[in-house]
Amino acid sequence: MNRLRRIAWTLLVAVGAAATASAQIGLPELPLPRLPEIQDPLSGTLRTAQSAPLLDARKLRIRELLRTERDRVEADPQGQPILRGQVGALSPTPEALARAVAVGFTILSEQSLEGLGLSIVVLRAPEGLSTRRALKRLRELDPDGQYDFNHLYLDSGGIGAGTDEALPAATPQEVAKPMPVTAARIGLIDSGVDGAHPALVGTTIHRFGCDGALLPATHGTAVASLLVGRTEGFQGAMPGAALYAADIFCGHSGGSIALLSIALDWMAREQVPVINISLVGAKSVLLTGLVRAMGKQGHLMIAAVGNDGPAAPPLYPAAYPEVVGVTGVDAKNHVLPEACRGTHVAYAAPGAEMLAAQVGGGWNVVRGTSFATPIVAGLLAAWLPEPDPGTARTALEQLTAMAVDLGPKGVDPTYGKGLVGASLRVPAEARK
Repeated sequence: MNRLRRIAWTLLVAVGAAATASAQIGLPELPLPRLPEIQDPLSGTLRTAQSAPLLDARKLRIRELLRTERDRVEADPQGQPILRGQVGALSPTPEALARAVAVGFTILSEQSLEGLGLSIVVLRAPEGLSTRRALKRLRELDPDGQYDFNHLYLDSGGIGAGTDEALPAATPQEVAKPMPVTAARIGLIDSGVDGAHPALVGTTIHRFGCDGALLPATHGTAVASLLVGRTEGFQGAMPGAALYAADIFCGHSGGSIALLSIALDWMAREQVPVINISLVGAKSVLLTGLVRAMGKQGHLMIAAVGNDGPAAPPLYPAAYPEVVGVTGVDAKNHVLPEACRGTHVAYAAPGAEMLAAQVGGGWNVVRGTSFATPIVAGLLAAWLPEPDPGTARTALEQLTAMAVDLGPKGVDPTYGKGLVGASLRVPAEARK
């Protein structure tokens, strides 16, 4: 393992294990090791691992991705990862595609998004034409069309130290659910899920993506357990709900906008009302159109606001007005210092000092807005049995009525409308 990868992993472990009092979702504390000082690869300064911000880890991951997969991945003008030589088109006309092919573009894939009434086409740039120039050329050929890079979206959280030890019995606190749990359906767009984990055994999981291949991954498994998991000593936000899990990573480091669009269409066709997207990335013409189409049909998309820090620009899809952006708080209900801020923050939920399922069994310490998002998604799924714009608005109103105001009075860019899902945490003293 090279030095940069070792540093990135150290940062991820550090933020997952950082903090004092524990605030896990129905889970016992893990013993946290004493961590040495490390060198910050961005500033060159030494600091303890506990103080290393999660935003550094994301920057390192993108940098490493650009270095190790340079034949496949490059950066857009804002530094966000994109697939090299590829441009996506949302519902292009046959005439526009014919013009593109005539000047040397190749159609890599063409997918009808029947559930959304759209289509997505991925074009490869002609030999010798850079990805940026290719996008510009397509926009010149079709000024009214919707074209953008084939962006990659990455997960938004840190996975820290794990354990294979069984959890002691706990009595999770109940959250009032106005509909039977078994009637609830929740969507997850992420990396692969390990359905054989004890917390997920017995859960109905409908899978999509990767040509049917099962490729369990750390992040997707952790988020799935916080959504619908249940075992002795552990309970997710909506145990017993059916999980519709779309893997758009397929063993890679990120999921492309092309695969994200196909996953959203699957959710639309399956009439999944609430969809958890603990991924972050760039604003995209393509994603804008997809999100609007989903919102019009009454789907609630719940997304992590990201961990790039309070001064960072908004990350997507959470920053779209049709999406419910979620931030995370620690055991003392203080916002995570690495969490993004802005008017798109809708709610806060527990997002640190928690355990979540790890691939192959056992548990990981998790931290980040990725892991606050499933709490909000689970609560909303209780009020939204099927996609419907009016019912979706009512569900959000009911959730807002539950929210505990934090920070400045009223809605603010740090905590949004307030904290929800705190009752899903079992206090540390209750487990001793």
